[in-house]
Amino acid sequence: MELEFYGAAREVTGSCHILRVGGRTVLLDCGLFQGKRSDADAKNRTLPVPIGEIDAVVLSHAHIDHAGRLPFLVAQGYDRTIWATPATRDLCALMLADSAHIQEQDAKHLTRHGKPYVPPLYAMRDAVRVQELMVGIPYNKPFDVVPGVRVTYVDAGHILGSASVMVDCSENGASCRLVFSADVGRYGLPIIRDPRAPEGADVVVMESTYGDRDHQPVEDMRARLGAVISATAARGGRVMIPAFAVGRTQEIIYDLHILAREKRIPAIPIYVDSPLAIGTTDVFELHPDLFDQTEEFVREVAELFRFDLVHYTRDVSESKALNSQHGPMIIIAASGMAESGRIVHHLANGVGDPRNTVLIVGFQAEHTLGRRIVETRPMLNILGEQHPLRAEVVVLNGYSAHADRTELARWLGEVRAKSPALREVHLVHGEPAAQDALRERLTANGYRVDAPEPRTRITL
Repeated sequence: MELEFYGAAREVTGSCHILRVGGRTVLLDCGLFQGKRSDADAKNRTLPVPIGEIDAVVLSHAHIDHAGRLPFLVAQGYDRTIWATPATRDLCALMLADSAHIQEQDAKHLTRHGKPYVPPLYAMRDAVRVQELMVGIPYNKPFDVVPGVRVTYVDAGHILGSASVMVDCSENGASCRLVFSADVGRYGLPIIRDPRAPEGADVVVMESTYGDRDHQPVEDMRARLGAVISATAARGGRVMIPAFAVGRTQEIIYDLHILAREKRIPAIPIYVDSPLAIGTTDVFELHPDLFDQTEEFVREVAELFRFDLVHYTRDVSESKALNSQHGPMIIIAASGMAESGRIVHHLANGVGDPRNTVLIVGFQAEHTLGRRIVETRPMLNILGEQHPLRAEVVVLNGYSAHADRTELARWLGEVRAKSPALREVHLVHGEPAAQDALRERLTANGYRVDAPEPRTRITL
């Protein structure tokens, strides 16, 4: 029994780990690498193992850095089962189709502007084929993936349908329970439930995105969001929010709904300018059973994401019309790291205006436009043109769907309390500085911890 660390090893994106048990090979996630385009593209076009060797894929959740290369596997000939939770399956139907569409549009854009042609990684038909292969399994229901590998999904509290993965492996009379945390959510996030700690772990593979820092408290975020909006509206500007279509957009809308009902923000229009985010919101409304019923607003308000100030703009013409509108407004659009999608055009149109605010509400990987905005670079390269950054930049990292270092330690502590045989922890999904800081902290707390390099193999 062996686990090989492939993607998201000593980096954040491209989540993919290769499990080998009894002569079978199972991928845990198969995500898209993001960041510096030339490097990411080369990684994305490299298979983790030959297609013929992959017997199954177990998917933790729908974010593109965990699911985004599944259509590439299909395009290369993969035709076996892809396991997911039901909500993850529904979200992937939207997200993978959107990813294919963006790649196709990017290729056309480069061609029109005389740039070197980069063929799409996959096409829409490949994204559709993924859905045909995907099987939805609810939380806490064990299922057999291949002989010797049984999986149970546990609510990770990260996004709708996200799961930590308990993998029971057996081979030649030996057994091991591997726990793959995937992305661990925060405690107290709106809408979704808090993360649950799996039990009985022998080995834990844990994310470490924010392993070197703590977030602003969740309970402060709504008030801080209201303050940013009020200040920007007072100077006649617009608030531009690059937001992940899954989770972050719905959390922002949820808090804006509460702020508007309580009259804590001015009555300015709110535009959700992302077909993907709109479709995702529809999926959220299909799964109210996954909402956190301890929240009063969830229990008492039937339409969490629908109120008089919010407008959902699906058409390109509606999106373009926003650029010519005057007066304060809020624009929420994907992508969350401002690497693609409609937010890029809004930023090109608005970062040069000091009345405006760019509100960052999630992790920004290295070499992304979002990271360059967080670093307040004086000039930003957007769609091949230079734009001065004169808008105010505000970072509210309390909205992050990733646990911070204290919450990761809490989650792992809860796992250890339920796992008397826990022997080792392997950190993935983090930049080296974050991983090294978290490894030092956890080692001081008595854990045996490492942060494996890509292609490292361990025996289970």
